[in-house]
Amino acid sequence: MRRFTSLLLFSCLAATTAFGGGYQVSLHSVRNIGMGLIGTSLSYDASSLFYNPGGAAFVNEKWSFSGGVSLLMARTTFQSLNVAEQAHLEHKMNTPLYFYAAFKPTTNLSVGLAVNTPYGNGLSWGENWQGRYLIQNLTFRAFTFQPTVSYKFKDIVGIGVGLVYATGSVDLNKAIPLQGATGDGTLNIKGNASNFGFNAGIMVHPIKGLSLGVDYRSKVEMKVKGGDATFTVPQSLGQSFPNTKVDAMLPLAANLDFGASYEFGDKKQWLVGINLCYVFWGTYDSLVFTFEKVTATQAITRSASPALYVNKLIPRIGAQYKMSDLLTLRVGGYYDPSPVPDDYLNPQTPSMNQIGLTCGISVYPTKGLSIDAAFLYIMGMQRSGTFSPDNFAGTYSTAVYVPGIGLTYNF
Repeated sequence: MRRFTSLLLFSCLAATTAFGGGYQVSLHSVRNIGMGLIGTSLSYDASSLFYNPGGAAFVNEKWSFSGGVSLLMARTTFQSLNVAEQAHLEHKMNTPLYFYAAFKPTTNLSVGLAVNTPYGNGLSWGENWQGRYLIQNLTFRAFTFQPTVSYKFKDIVGIGVGLVYATGSVDLNKAIPLQGATGDGTLNIKGNASNFGFNAGIMVHPIKGLSLGVDYRSKVEMKVKGGDATFTVPQSLGQSFPNTKVDAMLPLAANLDFGASYEFGDKKQWLVGINLCYVFWGTYDSLVFTFEKVTATQAITRSASPALYVNKLIPRIGAQYKMSDLLTLRVGGYYDPSPVPDDYLNPQTPSMNQIGLTCGISVYPTKGLSIDAAFLYIMGMQRSGTFSPDNFAGTYSTAVYVPGIGLTYNF
């Protein structure tokens, strides 16, 4: 049952944090994807509602709308250190999307709504692979809704804050080492989680062409209440492993982002920018799960399992070149270090240090309308490690391909 608890812990971490060195998605604007995922110091459309609410008031137009979708195509391979088995992780179709709408009732004030799917994962290792007692398959989906207000002072300083409501659901399956007439026992977990957080930022334009930004997205404590735990076990063990309910609190890490960008050239056709994203992964020190007791001989009612994640800094860089009034090109890159210690590396979150390379393009068919496209390639640095609670060791490698398309309309 300890392995079940470890599974639930890390499966929820995988689900609630999506992908990257620590499985956190940052696909919140196709334009920004093309520039190495920077955005904290940028304010050219309503995506500032997410990246830095302080920048939304600097958008020139009265109305700004932006929406888009990305397609995650990933391949992860596991090579056991103990047997000559190689397993391939089948990533289910993942399509994170976003939508932003901002309105300026006055020159200095902006209000808006951001809708994102920042957390989501769908994966399957298969029913009979050697790590089936840790995980077989997992699906998680989440949405965040963020009403936001932003105000600027004399075109120099902008401040903004948004209330974040996050809601999601998880569905995971694993085998359990309880042999019956049809083979291994199984466990299915289904649950829903939701809670509130906030997003606050400040943007400063100290000199012409230079923009500085700081943004803080708070931790969100996703509370699972009354999740369903369904066991399929031999009848003789039914009283020890009854179908029951489970409660847990799953914290989503806070982020503190610093950004700087500079426009230059005769027509301000060039832009270069950097971002430093500090992720408070240390939130994942441990998780506690409470199971409703429904029989006198129930094997488990409460358990805690360590995660021991560590905080990490993600550097990002990007550039943009406006070739003409009809076309803009973008390029960027970043380094995303893994927050997972070597002795907690596991198939639920096969986290490794990653390098991301991006490119993007925007076409402007009419005034105010932008058709945006981007491509992100993530190269995972091969990593070996052991999931110590179950002595599950192996080597992981991964590659992720992410095309995206979006529309932006300012008027």
